Order: sequence, then structure tokens, then C-alpha cells
Amino acid sequence: MILSWIGALLVGLSLGLMGSGGSILTVPILIYISGEPEKAAIAESLGIVGFISLIGSIPYALKKQVNWRNVILFGIPGMAGTYGGAYVAGFVSGTFQLMLFSIVMILAAVLMLRNKKVTDGEQSIDKQQKWWLIALEGIVVGVLTGLVGVGGGFLIVPALVILGGLPMHVAIGTSLVIIALKSFSGFYKYFEVLESVNQQINWELVLIFSLIGAVGSFVGKIVGSKISGEKLKKGFAIFLLFMGAYIIYMNV
Repeated sequence: MILSWIGALLVGLSLGLMGSGGSILTVPILIYISGEPEKAAIAESLGIVGFISLIGSIPYALKKQVNWRNVILFGIPGMAGTYGGAYVAGFVSGTFQLMLFSIVMILAAVLMLRNKKVTDGEQSIDKQQKWWLIALEGIVVGVLTGLVGVGGGFLIVPALVILGGLPMHVAIGTSLVIIALKSFSGFYKYFEVLESVNQQINWELVLIFSLIGAVGSFVGKIVGSKISGEKLKKGFAIFLLFMGAYIIYMNV
């Protein structure tokens, strides 16, 4: 179990540092280290990442690094999309979910690497955004989040940066709030999904993992405040490429 708790700390560090990457680590850790069944691990990941993201968003909110307009326009439709995606997840295999997860992860990384330089200054594109486009992004990302059973930060951060026009650090704080909302929505729906396949949530594992991860998120926030948004963006994209390739390798 020691490796699982070390993994929990890394999950928190990832969320606090980059506003995403938590589920990218949580799902493999729960499956390959903790020995959880695929669908149970996906459900547990949503609960864990939702809790860690909620706690991790507090320092960003206190520093006014959360764009609440995007939280509402992206998060609420995203919750509906996540619920629907979790419903569809009951009809597909765990292997299919993980393969889709890795493909989307790699696409997100490519988009971030190709995007123009991101600054840490105040964003100026927000007023030009069309509310319906942000909401549509939220629904699409939400469906994928519910289907592959992750918080979706690796999709939300690029969307907020590339299409939302937010500085990286504001995108991270905003992403954490959105992840918490969407994760809890999907977590609730997965109770039915697990019941249909005669699986259940390991609550002890979820609780300990969440608490250790929450501590890691605060450490990640401190470290992230000392790194530029552009470096965070590139580092995160490279991280996504490696993790996507690894998951494909493990499932082929």
C-alpha cells in the first residue's frame, strides 16, 4: 500500500501544480498498484480527484485566480455532460474507456504544444468569448470526462487556455473548481454503473488517498507559483504524451 500512498501524493502535486493530471495518475495507480477493478477504479478516481480538486482550489480562489464566469459557463453544462457520459460508460468495456482516455490525452498534448505562447498576465480575451461556445465546450468535455471516468483537467486546462484566453495560472485555478463539480456529478452516477456489474467502491482507499492527495495539492500550489505559465504548459503537454503512450502500451 505504500506505493499507493506515494501515488496519492503525486496526484495531489499534479493537481496543485497544473490544475490537471490527477486522474491521469489516479486511474493507473488504482488499477496497476492498488489492484482495483477497472470500472471501480474509474469511479473511485472521480471521487478522489473531486475532493482533492475542491480542497486544492481554495488557495487559488483566495488569490483571485479563479474565473467564476468560466466556472459557471463551462462547469454547469460539464456536470450534465459528465452525468450522461457516465451513463454511457455502463455499456462499454473498461479497456475501451482506457484506450479512449489515452487517445484524447495525446490530442490535448499536441494542441497545447502547437498553441501560441501563453503569458501570465491578465487575460483580455474573455469579453470576446461567446457564452454558447464555452457551454458547448463544457458539454463535450463533460461527456468525455464521464465516459473515461476522469476529472478532465487535461482537457479543461487546454480549453481554458486556447479557447478561453485565460492565463495559465488562472486556468489552473478555474480548472480545479470545474473538475470538482464535474467529478462529483460523475461519481454519483457511477454508483448505478458499479451496481450493474456487481462491483463496489473501496471507501477506505478513497478516503486515505483523498487526504494524502489534498496535502500534495497544497505543496503543488506553492511550487507552481514559482514557475512560469509557459513552462508549466510545455511540461504538462510532454507529461500527457508519455502517459498516453504508456496506457496504450499497457492495453494493447
